[in-house]
Amino acid sequence: MIRHWLGNLALCAALLGGPVAAMAQEYDEGIDYQRISPPQPTASADKVEVVELFWYGCPHCHQLEPLLHEWLEKQPDHVEFVRLPALLNPNWELLTRAYITADLLGVVDEVHTDLFDRIHVKRDRSLHSEDGLAAFFAEHGVDEQKFRETFHSFATMTRVNQSKLMSRRYGVNGVPTIIVNGKYRANASMAGGTHEGMLRVVDHLIEKEYEAMSPATADAQQ
Repeated sequence: MIRHWLGNLALCAALLGGPVAAMAQEYDEGIDYQRISPPQPTASADKVEVVELFWYGCPHCHQLEPLLHEWLEKQPDHVEFVRLPALLNPNWELLTRAYITADLLGVVDEVHTDLFDRIHVKRDRSLHSEDGLAAFFAEHGVDEQKFRETFHSFATMTRVNQSKLMSRRYGVNGVPTIIVNGKYRANASMAGGTHEGMLRVVDHLIEKEYEAMSPATADAQQ
């Protein structure tokens, strides 16, 4: 089990292997970010959608979390943030189900950060199993039977399949990756090897997309 766990880290580590470079004020397509072809639909036409693809087992996703929380506090109303658990490997499915279950039960705010910390700070290997996750959710006030019913529900499986599909459609090969408005893909490797650089690129892409909105839409958001 541990061997599989460590092997999976290569997918998320790959995005942070690029050389560190000085960040410029201007960002270039194909260098600092990539265009998604074809572009993918978003949930809202009057907001700039930002999708974070992550996996609880990825240490780089865990490191991004505090920076992402700070970044989100500064975002304007025209930014719509969405978390999407990536599914790039069958061994990732257990923790993908864990996030989806938390979302369906309405307890993401209660468990999200703690689950990351339990895996990467406390090294709690029990969370590699359904029983361990059930106990973890119970610690956060979720009835064990309710957890298991949701964990195995049709709604959860539908969203697991959606995570797998969208990971492929977005062209993601590692995490964390951020998608802006279904059109652009950014990661740390293309941003000088830092999460801060990636978020600066995302800010640039948000502004680019917001400026491209129709004048009526932009005026309504102000």
